[in-house]
Amino acid sequence: MKVAPSVLSADFGNLQRDIEAICKAGCDFVHVDVMDGHFVPNLTIGPVVVSAIAKCATKPLDIHLMVENNTFFVDLFAPLKPEYISFHIEEEKHPHRLIQKIRSLGIKPAIVLNPHTPPEAIEYLLQDLDMVLLMSVNPGFGGQSFIESVIPKAKRLSAMRDKINPKCLIEVDGGVSDKNIHMLKDAGVDIVVAGSYVFNHSNKKEAIESLQI
Repeated sequence: MKVAPSVLSADFGNLQRDIEAICKAGCDFVHVDVMDGHFVPNLTIGPVVVSAIAKCATKPLDIHLMVENNTFFVDLFAPLKPEYISFHIEEEKHPHRLIQKIRSLGIKPAIVLNPHTPPEAIEYLLQDLDMVLLMSVNPGFGGQSFIESVIPKAKRLSAMRDKINPKCLIEVDGGVSDKNIHMLKDAGVDIVVAGSYVFNHSNKKEAIESLQI
């Protein structure tokens, strides 16, 4: 299991310290939540702050867009060369076109599914994706409780993935901890996003290693 701590839970007064700490502690990716205050009821960070994160991170960026104008934000963050850019299927009218655009920029395209969105919604896009992110909380805020229904949903997606595009990774975001990591692993999940669990832990290395099962 790979671990992508969410910067949303970092101390923004000591952002460089926290980014360097999680990278030193052995995380696999640095997860960056970009919210526009429209698609979700919260506003987070723009390219100036993400650029600063990229400079001090020694692990690849995993940028999660929770925005209305996906193409605009892809263009905004593409120069930072993240490993992944993920966007919500619920918001994008032309997802296949956007997948192609992200890939043409040398970035791995990913799609996000909100808790209510079934895996079948992306069945005909799966062959073109590098990753699918399943939300296990409602997007917009950190520190929420894990939604249990993501487990059977991940199993359905995993079975679909294995038939259509075995190389596509499955990521889960929200309420992840050592209490549910084994269930996620058994459901076929490859990467977990953990914010509060990692950043609020007294030992970040111990927290990350407890998820890398």
